Amino acid sequence: MSKLTPRDWDSHAAFISPEYKSSTLRGVSQSLVKIDPELAELTGPAFGQEVIGPLDHDLTKNGQVNGEPIGERIIVTGTVFDEFGQPVPNTLIEIWQANAAGRYVHKRDQHDAPIDPNFLGAGRCLTDKHGNYKFYTIKPGAYPWGNHPNAWRPNHIHLSLLGPCIASRIVTQMYFPGDPLLQYDPIYIATPEQARERLVSQFSLDVTEDGFALGYIFDIVVRGVNATPTEA
Repeated sequence: MSKLTPRDWDSHAAFISPEYKSSTLRGVSQSLVKIDPELAELTGPAFGQEVIGPLDHDLTKNGQVNGEPIGERIIVTGTVFDEFGQPVPNTLIEIWQANAAGRYVHKRDQHDAPIDPNFLGAGRCLTDKHGNYKFYTIKPGAYPWGNHPNAWRPNHIHLSLLGPCIASRIVTQMYFPGDPLLQYDPIYIATPEQARERLVSQFSLDVTEDGFALGYIFDIVVRGVNATPTEA
């Protein structure tokens, strides 16, 4: 296995960003513990298709109770790359998101917006041998989050990646092109300017399925100078 390159911390937001208020409470305030590169290369979770259900990748179907979920159907697809530009197969990708009205299925979410009984807002899949992944879902809505007066989160999808080793672990968010709320979002703004666009998906007519769903491409780089920034 190739040697891991150092993580490019200049591509990621600071652990504590004062404008993102909760980061001052949960951000790392002490020095990080260095991991032996050899150990990091050899250890990590291993997953196979046995952990994936047949509808886990399709959020438009896996939460249905008595009908279709409400909202704009979308496809989110892309490739997971390592720091050398090589695809990373057998990476477990988990996603979670709000529904079309901007509401999560969670008891702590008290946003005055309807819960969709046919949409769970969570899914997972494994990248194939070429590092590719694909989800079918509903475009999430914006929602208020109380960080500051009139604060609204942009439309976004959370992603968690568990790759071949601990050092390739990533938790991030995917945004949508042209979202007017990005310029006001402290979480997005906390990401270094040169790396912010790596968090924004690209609309693709080629990925779009005629008469069914719009397509978006979101490639993910787990390490190196072109790494996808981590976000909570």
